[in-house]
Amino acid sequence: MSKEQVRAVMERVLTWPPERQEDAAKMLMLMESQDESVYRLTDEQVEEVRRRRSDPNARRLTLEEFTQRLKQRLKQRLGE
Repeated sequence: MSKEQVRAVMERVLTWPPERQEDAAKMLMLMESQDESVYRLTDEQVEEVRRRRSDPNARRLTLEEFTQRLKQRLKQRLGE
């Protein structure tokens, strides 16, 4: 999108009702604040997120199941 196109959209925003203008401003400020975040995913992490999101039927564990599996793994590592 060119700067001229962005300017044209921003000029149209100024013709919107005040509530809509406020919504637009909040969205832009939110986007801006995300750019300031110190948290960034590595390329590998982004790929893992994509992989996990690609399976809509992925199995999820309950907290109880997770805790049980964790206990089992700890026992295995400790040689019990």
